[in-house]
Amino acid sequence: MNILFTICGRAGSKGFRNKNLKEMNDVPLVYYTMAVIEEYRRKHPWDYADTVLNTDSEPLMKIVKEQKRMNVEFVTRTEELAGDAVPKADVIQDTYLVMKNNREYDAVIDLDLTSPLRTVSDIENATAEYFKNPEYDLVYSVVKARRSPYFNMVQKSSDGYYHKVCKGNITARQQVPECYELNAGIYVYSPKFLSGSIEKPISEYKAGISLMRDYLILDIDSEEDFKMMELLHRFYCSESPELDSIYRLAKDMNHYD
Repeated sequence: MNILFTICGRAGSKGFRNKNLKEMNDVPLVYYTMAVIEEYRRKHPWDYADTVLNTDSEPLMKIVKEQKRMNVEFVTRTEELAGDAVPKADVIQDTYLVMKNNREYDAVIDLDLTSPLRTVSDIENATAEYFKNPEYDLVYSVVKARRSPYFNMVQKSSDGYYHKVCKGNITARQQVPECYELNAGIYVYSPKFLSGSIEKPISEYKAGISLMRDYLILDIDSEEDFKMMELLHRFYCSESPELDSIYRLAKDMNHYD
């Protein structure tokens, strides 16, 4: 099986300045993603896997080039794809279209740069789900939602008052349909899907889900988010040998000699 791992990180961030260049527990964030890819490749020697970074950030490229453990290809983020409102799927599609000139892939796996709490098992689960159904356009990782649009999520309605997002007669949590939150950790795309035109949000296509553990924080969008994630990362590494092994491998990548 041929896999393309994509890592995407643009220069700057309006929500949290230069978050892609941050170090978490003395390790550059991007190294956690590279480490989990390296560990996946070690556990799956029969698979061929390329890794590519799509970025317009010279400092991020420098960080990746400084490590010597794994080979990473680079695709330069175009100005058209560097805006705040550009869907990430468009960036992944552009990356795939560049890389497929060298090799055909069976799956394109995007791993979010700011998701250090992710294991090889998580990638294996998402990939297994993807290959279960040949009709899937993509599979994305999720966690069980803590709130439900059917029960305890409200929005302002046309009458000026606040009502449940999904109307109905549900009166107890036990009655609500199962809902999930996208945690942005893993996306497994069909190369066929990426070869076509993407005109809608990805959740509008034939998507499957892969359930991950809820680590209490989903996105790093502020300094407060980052500090909380750093604390949680230390705690979860202390109780999970699999997470700790990724941390140790990421630290080893930080040894520039």
